[in-house]
Order: sequence, then C-alpha cells, then structure tokens
Amino acid sequence: MIYRTLGHSSLQVSCIAFGTSRFGRGPEREAIQLFRRALDLGINFIDTADEYVDGRSEELIGQAIAGRREQVVLASKFGFVAVPGSAEPTVDGTPEHAARACEASLRRLGQEVIDLYYLHRVDPNVPIEETVGAMARLVEQGKVRYLGLSEAAPATIRRAHAVHPISAVETEYSLLYRTDAEATLPTTRELGISFVAYSPLGRGLLTGAIRELSDLPPEDTRHNYPRFHAENFASNRALVERIEVIAREMAVTPGQLGLAWLLAQGDDVTVVPGMGNTAHLDENLGALAVELDAKWLRRVGDALPPGSASGARLPEEPMRKVQL
Repeated sequence: MIYRTLGHSSLQVSCIAFGTSRFGRGPEREAIQLFRRALDLGINFIDTADEYVDGRSEELIGQAIAGRREQVVLASKFGFVAVPGSAEPTVDGTPEHAARACEASLRRLGQEVIDLYYLHRVDPNVPIEETVGAMARLVEQGKVRYLGLSEAAPATIRRAHAVHPISAVETEYSLLYRTDAEATLPTTRELGISFVAYSPLGRGLLTGAIRELSDLPPEDTRHNYPRFHAENFASNRALVERIEVIAREMAVTPGQLGLAWLLAQGDDVTVVPGMGNTAHLDENLGALAVELDAKWLRRVGDALPPGSASGARLPEEPMRKVQL
C-alpha cells in the first residue's frame, strides 16, 4: 500500500480509500467481512456520509472498526437532508445543522471523534464562512480533527480555507470526468489541500464491464445519469475502448489503468473506487503495481482529453448542487 499525507494534517492515508456509499444495501455480514479484508490489505482511509443508506453505512462502519479504530482514518460528510416525498435531498449548511449532524454521525459510528469531516455540498443560502466556522467549532470541541469540502468551486475553497484550514477537497474525477476536477486542482495545490477523487472509474464505465446499457439492471440509478442515456452512451463507450486498447498493451485491466493514471497525477491525489465485492477490491489494489512513465501518462491522457465525454456527469438537479 502507498500512503500519502492528507493536506496540512497529520493524517497518513492509503492512496486508495474504501468508499461506502452502498454499505448496508446488501448482506451486512458480507459487507463487514469485505471491509475488514480491506483493512488487512492496508486500506485505512474510510469514506462515508450521514446520507449513505440513510445512516446505515455509518452504523455498519462503527461495527466493522470495533477493536481496530487505531488502524482507520475515518471520514464522514454532512449537508444533505432528505425531503419527504422527494427522491432528491436538499442541502443544509447552517451552523445548527452542522452541530446536529456531527452528533448524530458520532452516535451512529459509536465514536468520540471523526478524523475528517466534510461538507457534502455547499449550501447556496448560507455563506461558506458560517458553515466552516461551525465546523471549526467542532474541531475546537474535539469532535472532529480536520475539515474537508466536497464538490466546492475554487473561489469557495479559498473563502473556506481563510476561516479554517481545509485538509481535503473531494470531487468527481476520472479519465471520463476531468473538467471540474482539473479546474479545481490548481487551487487545492496552491493552498496545500489534498484532492480526493470519487467515482474514479466513471461510475463503472472505465472498468469495461458495461458494454451495453442492458448490462445495467433496470433499477440501476445510473440510468438517470446523462452519460448513460442512449444518445450519449455509444460515444462514451467508444472512448472507453481507447483505454481498453492501451490496457491490453500493458497487460492490465482498464480499471487499473484508470486508477493508476489518477494516482500518477500527484502525491496529493487519492481515489475512492467502488468496493462492491472481493474481486473489485483485489482489482482496485492491482492498480498500485501499474507503473506509468511520462510517455504512457501522456498517451492515456490524450486518449480521453478533458471534455471528450458526452452528456453531463450528473442528472440535472444534483448537477445544480456541485461546484458552488
């Protein structure tokens, strides 16, 4: 495993994190076993949120890390609030909600402190200074160690960092979804903030496993994402085929190549790929053995230049909540 320092913090995190957005949707015993296997293999960076599976993700993580807390860098997020009768949550960045949400997450996790606490989305109705000020008070109270932002625009990151040091910014970033991330990286690097890439495999497209839209179950939420719509999918699939060609030449999987390319962008980058089962876990960790020199990095990056994917990266309503 490769470990990297998270921003200006004292945290040493595995460059591949364990994402838990679906932790609790399937058999819980198997999920905990998978999680503990990841710990055994050196993954120590755990990424969750209070909204994941309505809080059940945090509860299961609390069970899974029992007796192993010292091995874990625990990150969670707050900000999304469910709206009765709506599938789309709203965002609450008020100081009052920050305090309530942190207490609730600590209770579900069974912990006294969260290592890295993110604002999941910026609340357009609350100045970022007020939200981060409330998060800073959580640090003062010993409930949180370090602060992060998710999907914040560069100007917002600067304003937040002026109130209290931000250790990490989490934004969607993959070979297919580069534009927003690459517009944000110069700011995070100037400020010494680490960049955490979520959905680093393009929501599964870059694994090569999704060759037809029919490969996705009818209930799969990715059908709602524009880049999986029929009018966009064929051209995006053709982009993935370019990566598959290079991956075959290197005798690695397309997913491993995609993760290795991201990790090679700098020591300030960590990735949070999906970890649905043991096979996914093992394949993701295989990216650590992929060595990309300048020639290969350039060839991979040129194969999928920024903006080459068709369709927005999120559905219309969630898209309004990013890069604020």
